[in-house]
Amino acid sequence: MSNDEHASSSLHRKDAGWSGRFAEPVADFVLRFTASVGFDRRLAAADIEGSLAHAAMLAQVGVLSAVDLAAIESGLARIGGEIERGEFQWRLELEDVHLNIERRLTDLVGDAGKRLHTGRSRNDQVATDLRLWLRGAIDAIVAAVTHLQGALVAQAQRHAATVMPGFTHLQVAQPVTFGHHLLAYVEMLERDRERLLEVRSRVNRLPLGAAALAGSGYPIDREFVARRLGFEAVAANSLDAVSDRDFAIEFCAAAALAMVHLSRLSEELVIWASPRFGFVRLPDRFTTGSSIMPQKKNPDVPELARGKSGRVVGHLMALLMLMKGQPLAYNKDNQEDKEPVFDAVDTLLDTLRAFAELVPGIEVDAGAMRRAAEEGYATATDLADHLVRCGLPFRDAHEAVASAVRLAQERGCDLAALPLAELQRLAPQVSAEALRSLTVDASVAARDHLGGTAPAQVHRQVALWHQRLRQR
Repeated sequence: MSNDEHASSSLHRKDAGWSGRFAEPVADFVLRFTASVGFDRRLAAADIEGSLAHAAMLAQVGVLSAVDLAAIESGLARIGGEIERGEFQWRLELEDVHLNIERRLTDLVGDAGKRLHTGRSRNDQVATDLRLWLRGAIDAIVAAVTHLQGALVAQAQRHAATVMPGFTHLQVAQPVTFGHHLLAYVEMLERDRERLLEVRSRVNRLPLGAAALAGSGYPIDREFVARRLGFEAVAANSLDAVSDRDFAIEFCAAAALAMVHLSRLSEELVIWASPRFGFVRLPDRFTTGSSIMPQKKNPDVPELARGKSGRVVGHLMALLMLMKGQPLAYNKDNQEDKEPVFDAVDTLLDTLRAFAELVPGIEVDAGAMRRAAEEGYATATDLADHLVRCGLPFRDAHEAVASAVRLAQERGCDLAALPLAELQRLAPQVSAEALRSLTVDASVAARDHLGGTAPAQVHRQVALWHQRLRQR
């Protein structure tokens, strides 16, 4: 080894937070392989926040002097400013965000910086940082969910009486209103919001004080730190505190389900915007053209959202596999928890924001929707219901109407266009009033109950949603 190489290796051992135990430096490849500072630096603000609370607690219990506390607070404030301005020098040989900040603090304030790590470990430190960061991310996602819900509710209000076909098996089933259809996604997003808030409560539990795995020998006050950082509770078992990643898995599960809901909406927008359907026109700024076919207007944003849902589902699977074979307590495997969580947050947040901007710009072709609803004999169930109300058993009514549909198909007309006499040959109970009820407008109006598609019910639900969203 050359003198320069030896000097570099000695510096490496000196800088590492654990290097006194080792007789030779980490190999360059291993350093690159194990370092996380390339991605965990986004925890910097949470790391500083947690360190400030930890330092205040150490001073409170008499482990840290007031002079050292003041120096640490001043140094961390300066480091926070350097990071925000992009002036901070991240060093790969210091492995992660925690050692980078600690080394810079020691450079700035000397021995006081070295005392900051008293009573804690990187194990409980990183668990705390990730929980702090994810708590803020969940708050941002919940706000984005509410924003998208507001956009959907506004469109539902505009189209409370716009008739469209409702589908099962992607076959015309019964008429619904477009407003009612959009409110289905508002309900899905509300469940996503509820799940995220439930996850947040379990994220919001303090691991700091568990130290490496067994707790600390110093007279620490974990409740003080929890109050300072806004945690709802303190992790009750030190082994569990440092090794638990349930909160990350739960978040990715909630995020994956939210992305599945957005993917379903994406699929419908792709279908509706196609010329074969022509139900909606997407804003130009959310579409692209073809490099060879000048007529194309491709729904790239919904298609990408549909594709990105697979990423988030994959992150959930990755975290489950990450944890399934780990013995207690902390293992280096857990370094791999951050990138899936970071990307799940970014992907979900970006997709929610994209749709919140896309939805208000959707233009609806009400005529195309109505024409589609009038095809496929969507009011057949209404005729069957009429026969049941006239005393015919439902199975007999179902059979009679199925015969009527077959007759209409042979004639190439709608059910309502069949002569009354021919319908009465199939079911004598059919009346002229029944034929008048076979319009798509009459069909949707008849579903006037809680959860039904009637325009009156859509308006009631829209009013309730406006009230709920205003109260948030």
